[in-house]
Amino acid sequence: MSTVERIALFIDGANLYASAKALGFDIDYKRLLKEFQAKGRLIRAFYYTALVDDQEYSSIRPLVDWLDYNGYSVVTKPTKEFVDSTGRRKVKGNMDIELAVDAMEMAEHVDLLVLFSGDGDFRSLVEAIQRKGVRVAVVSTISTQPPMVADELRRQADEFIDLVQLIQRIGRDPGDRPVRAENHRRAQFAPVQQPVEEPVRE
Repeated sequence: MSTVERIALFIDGANLYASAKALGFDIDYKRLLKEFQAKGRLIRAFYYTALVDDQEYSSIRPLVDWLDYNGYSVVTKPTKEFVDSTGRRKVKGNMDIELAVDAMEMAEHVDLLVLFSGDGDFRSLVEAIQRKGVRVAVVSTISTQPPMVADELRRQADEFIDLVQLIQRIGRDPGDRPVRAENHRRAQFAPVQQPVEEPVRE
């Protein structure tokens, strides 16, 4: 029987982006894949983000396309726009349910599930996956003020990995940062260089 650990990555795009930004670095998603491929058999790497559909050009689109071409299973849905009680326009793009459903389905096929999020709402998901005999590692950071990870999520996880420990291995060289494409049509083709764009925040 194989002793190689089967691993799946679940990346809450907006949450990971906010954590990396708070720590002052850009993530190199190609290096991130390699980092976890070196730890076992990487079954799947999911990336979740909401997209603003009614815009001709969405700033996250080039990154989504790049991830799609470079080994990630990208899960998106359109954002919802609404007006809050004070009359302000808000954009909502929560991907928690999609991530939770996929994680529960994937649990029986992996030994280790790596969740890139600090959202405390995922604590019960982590607990449910652990009951299936799967170990869960949470990747976020406590090195910011305030910490980006909810205390209850960090305590529930079998392992907590602070993003600070990964900067050298998954961070992008600042000199590699590409210039944003002026023409949105370029996003139809697989970008050679990984774009750096901001996922939709809730």
